[in-house]
Amino acid sequence: MARSDIRRSAPSPRGGKSSKEQPRGWRLFFRRLFVWGFSLALIGVLSLAVAVGLAAQSLPSYASLKASQNEQMIVVRARDGTQIVSLGPSYGKWLPTAQIPQVMKDAILSTEDRRYYSHIGIDPVGVARSFYVRYQQGKFRQGGSTITQQLARTVFLNNSRTFGRKVREAVLALALEWKFSKDQILELYLNKVYFGGGAYGIDSASRKFFGHPGSSLSLPEAAIIAGLVKAPSHYAPTADADAAVGRAQVVLGLMVENGKVSADQARGVDLKGIKFAQEGGQNSVRYFTDWALPQLDLLLGENTKPIEVWTTLDLKLQNSAASAIKNNVPAGTQGALVSMDRDGAVLAMIGGTDYVTSNYNRAVNAVRQPGSAWKLFVYLAALEAGYTPATEVVDEPVTIQGWSPHNSGGGFAGKIDVRTAFAYSKNTVAAQLGNEVGFSSVASMARRFGITTPISTVPSMVLGSNEVRVIDMTRAFAAVSARGKSIEPYGISKVTTTDGEVLYTHEARSSVQLVPENVANGITDLLQSAVSIGTGQAAQIGRPVAGKTGTTTSNKDGWFLGFSSGITTGVWMGRDDSRPVAGLQGGHAPARAFAAYMKVAVSGRPVERFQTDMVAPAFQISPDDEASFSGSPDEYYYVDENGNLVEPPADKTAARRPSDAPEDPAPGPDDANRGGLEAVDPPPAASEDFLNKATGKEKSDGTPPN
Repeated sequence: MARSDIRRSAPSPRGGKSSKEQPRGWRLFFRRLFVWGFSLALIGVLSLAVAVGLAAQSLPSYASLKASQNEQMIVVRARDGTQIVSLGPSYGKWLPTAQIPQVMKDAILSTEDRRYYSHIGIDPVGVARSFYVRYQQGKFRQGGSTITQQLARTVFLNNSRTFGRKVREAVLALALEWKFSKDQILELYLNKVYFGGGAYGIDSASRKFFGHPGSSLSLPEAAIIAGLVKAPSHYAPTADADAAVGRAQVVLGLMVENGKVSADQARGVDLKGIKFAQEGGQNSVRYFTDWALPQLDLLLGENTKPIEVWTTLDLKLQNSAASAIKNNVPAGTQGALVSMDRDGAVLAMIGGTDYVTSNYNRAVNAVRQPGSAWKLFVYLAALEAGYTPATEVVDEPVTIQGWSPHNSGGGFAGKIDVRTAFAYSKNTVAAQLGNEVGFSSVASMARRFGITTPISTVPSMVLGSNEVRVIDMTRAFAAVSARGKSIEPYGISKVTTTDGEVLYTHEARSSVQLVPENVANGITDLLQSAVSIGTGQAAQIGRPVAGKTGTTTSNKDGWFLGFSSGITTGVWMGRDDSRPVAGLQGGHAPARAFAAYMKVAVSGRPVERFQTDMVAPAFQISPDDEASFSGSPDEYYYVDENGNLVEPPADKTAARRPSDAPEDPAPGPDDANRGGLEAVDPPPAASEDFLNKATGKEKSDGTPPN
């Protein structure tokens, strides 16, 4: 039995093996590697297919992709429709595939994706070549991104160089290829890719760099545009024209390699002979756009559509204003100008001598002392109180609360009328009038006419010690030009989308009568006299002009503000550091700049004669009938701290001064900063005592004259 058992357990002969030998060592390792690798690859492919399918389903429609853009484009137009500046990205007109020149398609495909029509969104050959270059040179020199990947990055992603972003880019590229045709993807790409200089899409790039639509691009122009994709900021003609031409030579060489053009055609292209479009000057215009465009947040609210903003700016007048300031401003000083039409439309705005050097807008942001230009409010208050241009006053030494003003020349003219005192800017007379009507009344008049800066009621305020803005002072003079009616400056007349949808249209607010028309007529009489015979003679332009000069202590500020034929213009000159400027006076450089500009501004308008007749309103003739005219104190003008119109109190009687209150109450701590105006009864006419003193009927010590 033992022998028999041994025989049975003996191994079978070599050729009679009954079972397969199990793999061992490396054979087992590679078999397992293959099985696991195949399984993981299959899972990866299935996962990728699911991811691509889900991404394709979540992609926006083709129409939505056409309408989408990364940032808002704002095209700003002058009042005649001329484009003056484009802010943000510019997308131009959408060009369908049929309108895109074939040379443009050939140039971009030769440069960016020569196997575009043969891959599925990612190009394995391009990726392999990119890694090979990486192996040879130690860094990536070629990105390997297809046009579809670039489109995915442009529309959905950012330019970060992370591995995660590249994976998402590849998935989105495959999804795009799944959902859209090759022609659709190429159309999206050519209308959305960034070409530098703020231009997105070939139409915008063509218009910006060559001055014509993208549908008419030539071979050399297409080569230049195709070459911009690699480095838009470097190769853009606006940045470096020579670099753009050099890059275009490379593009032409690639087109020859890909059989899109012949070598002879490429050699016949004269890239250096291309005429690049010149960008229009945007220097002084930017002061205006910096002021006007922030108002869009209030006018439109939340909006991300590309828009066109139609403004009130007149390019001819803007250029004239820039020249007037530049040619008249003293060396080392700055100048500002604001010009308004009769409805408040801002026709020109200069915020400094050079926007590139300094973009600080002195026309709307700087606050400076107006000097004698402030007397507008002093004399308005006096005229409303009962004075007339013919009323006699006395130019003589005066002291008010310890303050003794002096005239510019140092002398005194004695007995003169109000018209002469204003024309020659007599400080002593302005001080007497301000003291008589009340400094708080002068401050209220300034608020009523749109002055938004703090106002102090110390006696020296009558000579312009309070700081003001150029635009506010111009607004006040414009209200006088409108015969006492309120004026609200505005710079935007209409806002539309680039497709023509109207989003906003300016509607004029109803005017408020700030002072009776007879008072407006009287101050116009005084302003006209200041130009015809007084300190503002340099502002004469050969037709009626009404205006006022202003000069501050030590010639730190020079002003001229005035109007003619419905246009009101304010000019300021001075140094930003408020240091004195030798020879700077309102009647010299500012008045000359005003005249130089206004000669152009009113050249196409009819000559207008001023209404200067003073007819007393009903409430001054008959106190019981004071509500019969539109300038009743119950309808005084109100402005907030930003200078915007606000409604008077609903209970008008509550806003009026109690009958037992003093005429000129001491100003409270908040009076100088109050944005609105508390309505009061009309100021009383000049007292008999003051008139006696002003006309010389009584000596300053109270005794009758000899």
